[in-house]
Amino acid sequence: MPTATNPSRAGAIRIQVALIGCNHRTAPVELRERIAFTSQQALQAADELKERGILEEAVVVSTCNRSELYGVPGDFAPSTAEAMEEYFTSFHKIPLDELKGRFYRWAGPDAVRHLFRVAAGLDSMLLGEAEILGQLRTAYNQALDHGATGPVLNRIFQGALEVGKRVRSETEVGARPMSVALAGVKLAERVFGNLKGHSALILGAGAVAEQVVEHMRNRGIGNLRVINRSFDRAAELAQRVGGEAVAWESLEAVLGVPDIIVTSVSATGPVLTRELLERAIAARSGKPVFVVDLGVPRNVAEPAAGLYNLYLYNIDDLGEIVEQNKKARESEIPRAEAIIAEHIDKFEAWRGALEAGSIVNDLREQFHLHREMVIREKLKEMDDVTPQERDRIARITEELIERLLEEPQQKLQHGRGMRGRLAGLEAIRHLFGLDAGKK
Repeated sequence: MPTATNPSRAGAIRIQVALIGCNHRTAPVELRERIAFTSQQALQAADELKERGILEEAVVVSTCNRSELYGVPGDFAPSTAEAMEEYFTSFHKIPLDELKGRFYRWAGPDAVRHLFRVAAGLDSMLLGEAEILGQLRTAYNQALDHGATGPVLNRIFQGALEVGKRVRSETEVGARPMSVALAGVKLAERVFGNLKGHSALILGAGAVAEQVVEHMRNRGIGNLRVINRSFDRAAELAQRVGGEAVAWESLEAVLGVPDIIVTSVSATGPVLTRELLERAIAARSGKPVFVVDLGVPRNVAEPAAGLYNLYLYNIDDLGEIVEQNKKARESEIPRAEAIIAEHIDKFEAWRGALEAGSIVNDLREQFHLHREMVIREKLKEMDDVTPQERDRIARITEELIERLLEEPQQKLQHGRGMRGRLAGLEAIRHLFGLDAGKK
């Protein structure tokens, strides 16, 4: 694991984690799609948050169900969350009032707990969803490679990935993995029953699209086509499942063929307009078409929902499936929460040890300062002290300081129950005046 401190660093190490975000519980899909970050935007946001002095470390997590900013501020204050929210809204050019009541804020252990619950699949729309752990890993690795993270976020994101793996291997939360892709396919099964003999068109060739294709193939879908802006990726995916790849330019030509259309395309605006789908339904002689839009932002224009014989569902329409999935797994939540609590304790112990080390360094600095002042004052009155004796006095008093600090340092850095001692560390700072002039 990375280290987070330089023993010679002056001043206190204050390790604090801040988080703001919106998710499927606080914002509907029509709002979430407006505050989503692309991969490039996530890195841009991390850079700007650091450049503006709001955060020293930053990771942006943006999925179909959430947009979150994680950070480590230089000097944590209540204003940090406000600054993060203001940045968030200005980045997406959305008035702050429009997102009032939509944000959640967490700091310290609560922020770490939230991230660990996300990694475990406990904060997902679909309890224990399989996709979120990979999405977190991608967001973290991109930020890490970009240089946006530091020792603290490295520690908690690595911890989160470990939590996610443990929850899925040690509890039943991950025994029957549910994903947005599988929920969409199950929704199609409710409409058509057996998918054999039916045709499907998948827009996209990313991770979600791959899962959709896999689930449909396992259910014996009759005819399967994959269309993507990159034809090579569409061809690769189609070949793996015995389907057919279609060039993006041929989208309208093939849109009237499938009974089922599933979209999962990264785009800033709708890919399927009302007019395009209207022509597709006409080409089917009015035969119904079932569309599952798994994109955020949505891939299907909202006005298309009013078309006759078009059955359109988006990611927020999976409520019943969500509830069924939750009931089957919720008995496992306490076991997952116990794993999360264990890893929070580990992080807090690590954080406490580093803060404790900083306090000892600050005490050492203060003691040496006073030692030099006292020696200087007293030696002025002692003309008969030789230079050799002066050096000996300096060495003895320096050794005294190190002996005095040795035991506290050992206890603070290696003692048990470090999490409970963090409040005591603040009291030590106040007692010795270590915060003076640092506010």
